[in-house]
Amino acid sequence: MPLWLREESWHQTPAAVYFSLPLRGARATSDCIFCSEQYLKVSIPPFLFEAVLYAPIDETNSTARIGNGNIFFTLYKKEPAMWDSLTLANADKEKLQYLRENAVLKAQEKAKEEMEAKRITKQEHKKYALEATMKLEEAERKRIEDLKEKERQKVTKELELWKKQQKDGDKYKSIPKKGELHQEIEPLKERKNEQMNKTRIPSEGASKTSLKSTKGCSSSIFSQNLMEEQLPAPRAAATIKVNFTPRVFPTALRESRVAEEEEWLHKQAEARRIINSDLSELEDLKEEEKNPDWLKDKGNKIFAMGDYLGAVNAYNLAVRLNSSLPLLYLNRAACHLKLRNLHKAIEDSSKALELLTPPVPDNETARVKAHVRRGTAFCQLELYTEGLQDYEAALKIDPRNKNIENDAEKIRQLIQGTMQSS
Repeated sequence: MPLWLREESWHQTPAAVYFSLPLRGARATSDCIFCSEQYLKVSIPPFLFEAVLYAPIDETNSTARIGNGNIFFTLYKKEPAMWDSLTLANADKEKLQYLRENAVLKAQEKAKEEMEAKRITKQEHKKYALEATMKLEEAERKRIEDLKEKERQKVTKELELWKKQQKDGDKYKSIPKKGELHQEIEPLKERKNEQMNKTRIPSEGASKTSLKSTKGCSSSIFSQNLMEEQLPAPRAAATIKVNFTPRVFPTALRESRVAEEEEWLHKQAEARRIINSDLSELEDLKEEEKNPDWLKDKGNKIFAMGDYLGAVNAYNLAVRLNSSLPLLYLNRAACHLKLRNLHKAIEDSSKALELLTPPVPDNETARVKAHVRRGTAFCQLELYTEGLQDYEAALKIDPRNKNIENDAEKIRQLIQGTMQSS
C-alpha cells in the first residue's frame, strides 16, 4: 500500500524554494519525479510524496538532484514573494483533484507538443538531406555526362581521321608506278609469244582474233593481280574467356549496398548458429518445427486449451530461436498473468513495448495489450499508481475503448480510497 512521506525540510528566498525529501532506503530515479507549475509528485513504491504548491513555479528551470539518501529540489518562483507554507492550505479534495488532473493534462499536452516539434524537425532534416543528396547526384551525373561527351567527341575525331587515312591509302595503292607497270607487262608479252609460237596460225583473221583475245586476257589478269594485292589477310579466330566473381546475392554488387548485405549475411549466420547450437529441445524436433512462427502458433493453440504452462514452454523455445518478435513476449505475459507470475508478466510486457518501437498505427493493438497486461499485473501487486499510468497510456492509444476507461476509473477510485484510509 503506498504511504505518504511528510518528513521534508524546506527554506526559501524571495526568488526560490529549497527543500529536501528523505528517501528512507528507497532507490529513486528521475522517472519517479513529476513536477508541473503548481503540482509536485514523487512516486517510489511503496512510498509516495504529493504536494500542491503554495504558488506557481517555473517548472522549466527548476531542478531536482538525487544523492546521499535525499532528493534536493530547487524550485524557482514565477513571482518573487515569500510563501506562508510549502503547500496550499485549506484546499478541499475537489480542488486538489482538479489541480492534480490539470497538471497531468498539461504535462501530456507539453509532451505531445515536444514530440510534434521533434517530428517536424526530423522531417525537415530528412528533407534537407534528400535535397542535398539529389544535388550531389545531379552534379555527379552532369560530370559523368561531360566526360562521356568528351570521350565521344575524341573517338569521333579519331574515327574520321582513320577513315581519311584509309581513303588516301586506297587511292595511293590504286595508282601503280611506271616501273612496276612495265615490269609486269614484259613477262606477260613473253608468255604470249611463246604460246603463239607453239600453236599453228590457220589464217590472218584468226590470228587477229586470237591477238585481241590475248590482249583482253592480259588486261584482266593485271586487274586481278591488283585486286589480290589490295585485299587484306583474314583475321585469326580466337576465344575470350570471361570469369565472374561468385556472389551470394543474385543482384550486381553496389558500393552503397555493401554494408546492408554484410549485415544481412551476419544476421543469417547468427540465426543458423542459434538453430544449429546444442539445444536439447531441438534434437527431437523436425526441421519445419524449428520455426519461431510455428512455435508461436502452437503456443496460441495450447493457451486456448487452458494449458498455460505448456504455452509458456512453447513461447520460451520460440524466444530462444528469435528474441526480436514482440508478440512472443506479449503472449507469454498473458500466460504469466494466468499463472500469477506477476513480476514475469511485467517484465515480458515491458520487453514487448520496447520492441514495439517506433509507435505506428500497425502496432497500436499490440501496444494497448502490452499496457493493459502490465497495468493488470501492477494492480494485482497493489501498485495502483503504476497500473493507472499503464491504463491511461492504453486509453491514450485507443480512447474509444470503454472497457479500458472503466477499469482506469475503478483504479482511480481504489487510489482515492487508499489515500483516505492512510
